[in-house]
Amino acid sequence: MERRTITAEDLYQFVWLSDPDVNPADGTIAYVAKQVNEEKSGYCSRIHISSADGTKSKVFTHGEQDSAPVWSPDGQKLAFLRKKDKHQQIWTMAADGGEAEAITSAEFGVSAFSWSPDGSRLLYTASIDSSKKEEKEQLADDSQKSAKQVIVVDRLRCKADGRGLLDDKRTHLFVHHIETGQSVQLTSGDYDVHDSVWSPDGKEVAFSTNRVEDKEVDPDLVLSQFIYIINCEDRVCRRITESGLVIGKLAFSPDGQSIAFYGHDRQYENATLLKVYTVPAAGGAPECVTADLDLYVGNAAVTDMKGLGSSPLVFTSDGSAVYSLVSAEGNVQLARISLEGSCEYVTVGDREITQFTITKDGEQIVFISADRLQPGELFIKNLGTGQEQLIEAPNERLLAELTLSQPESFWFQTTDGWKVQAWIMKPPAMSAGDKVPTIVEIHGGPHTMYANSFMHEFQLLAAQGYAVLYSNPRGSLGHGQKFVDACRGDYGGKDYEDIMESVDQAIARYDFIDEDRLGVTGGSYGGFMTNWVVGHTNRFKGAVTQRSISNWFSFYGVSDIGYFFTEYQICAQPWEDPEKLWKHSPLAYVDNVQTPLLILHGEQDLRCPIEQAEQLYVALKRLGKTTQLVRFPDANHDLSRNGHPELRVERLNRIVGWMKQYV
Repeated sequence: MERRTITAEDLYQFVWLSDPDVNPADGTIAYVAKQVNEEKSGYCSRIHISSADGTKSKVFTHGEQDSAPVWSPDGQKLAFLRKKDKHQQIWTMAADGGEAEAITSAEFGVSAFSWSPDGSRLLYTASIDSSKKEEKEQLADDSQKSAKQVIVVDRLRCKADGRGLLDDKRTHLFVHHIETGQSVQLTSGDYDVHDSVWSPDGKEVAFSTNRVEDKEVDPDLVLSQFIYIINCEDRVCRRITESGLVIGKLAFSPDGQSIAFYGHDRQYENATLLKVYTVPAAGGAPECVTADLDLYVGNAAVTDMKGLGSSPLVFTSDGSAVYSLVSAEGNVQLARISLEGSCEYVTVGDREITQFTITKDGEQIVFISADRLQPGELFIKNLGTGQEQLIEAPNERLLAELTLSQPESFWFQTTDGWKVQAWIMKPPAMSAGDKVPTIVEIHGGPHTMYANSFMHEFQLLAAQGYAVLYSNPRGSLGHGQKFVDACRGDYGGKDYEDIMESVDQAIARYDFIDEDRLGVTGGSYGGFMTNWVVGHTNRFKGAVTQRSISNWFSFYGVSDIGYFFTEYQICAQPWEDPEKLWKHSPLAYVDNVQTPLLILHGEQDLRCPIEQAEQLYVALKRLGKTTQLVRFPDANHDLSRNGHPELRVERLNRIVGWMKQYV
């Protein structure tokens, strides 16, 4: 079969895997397969079941958007999330198939759940309306007087990207009793519950929250959490951590005596590496298990082809270690981290492990792994023998049709002595001696990392005849604490120099790069940096800025995270150091821009609101520069990864079209 190059429209054919879970009774594997629906108006996700050896596989559920499958402890039922009417509820099906049954009816839907250890109950998280009855009645009276209703805002954090304006709802824990069909609210109050986990005996639940006892403290300014434990019978609740940490992914030890979690102490604010901590279940001071490891625990990789979901910490059966994902030097691996602080990799190779689960006997792991030439396959690995087996490769047929570019990793040393990782991709159809235009890609975050994973956008650009250069400049994760903190307070400084040096290094190493035909693009922080680049150099012939930041002054007040992100990253407040905010704003350098700049932005982006694009566009147009603003309706900050399929394709084709015109 003759192969072809990849297109933007191939997005409609890809399948993304997520949420693997192993049946404790027979070892069958449930997982979610997501793809664009037939109308190209959204996505369809269904649960598949595979035998442990991969020889048998079938579609198990047939809802439009089924997700988060979890087997009951006895393996007789599968619980999962599916919409009922307008909201997501917990449904169950027998392990041998049949009709699915909705077992919860939460008013605003269920966001997450887990089985109790004995399988008699389900713990779930749901939103409740916390506004007072009198206020509701007053609003009802007011609505009869006028068809127009005002929105009253009295919270500092009043909106969130992907959700819109926040209301009075709070997220709390509920327990659903399988036998009686009754759901009981476990927690209540003016706070939100984040992560939660059952104790091994099923009598208690541990959860993390930003709940504060001091009523004078604004909870929206409390950006760390505490761990509480609540008794499921009498609902007596106690706090077990005294000092606040950023906390996530709780896990009880097998003996119930301690809790492990991801956390950090905000020493470097949101550039602080996540570490593994433990704390006695009886309460006490958390201990950092990985204090001596200069590693980020969790998945820090950024791609445009990843299924949703993440994996919690998992204790070994003897409680002496935990399994965790670890991000380092462009790879995401599964590691076994002992409570003494040592780290042993369970997976190897250039890859990104996106999610994993452990079999009941602790002898095998099931995981989803992507690499530079495919976006995600399901594997099982025997921990004793080290043998790894492919279970499901949903994109095998599509990938067999395509000629792809193999990214090549290289390292270079900056002029001031830092080591930086980068990749180069050649056009698949390039011949020896060719000189090709090159696109520089800049990742968002900034505290994420490019990885040895599949990027549709990069492959598309390569297919169009471009070399693609991307790197992890200072500020990226995966290279230690000093490296990730190095861009704070210095946006447009050494991080910009690292990117420019990556270009110089690539030109020196690869003779196929035409240094007179360079383009640059990036999103979010990468959009900020694209704006910065074109305001500080004219070496690029074309640029595309996506969901970007142009003005730190306005970003402070309009972004859903602006009031703390600006302080943490630029290290300044508008009323204390306005000169610094303007110094680091690309808008301040707009008169220098000579590069044709395409501006792509979602109209519902609340992380980097569209006024950031509008300011930049108006200034460029007023100055007579070559520019264009493309607005994506109903698109938030997540457009490139999980946005409307047709808008994602439109975005890719707009990037290609602009580069073709100017580069």
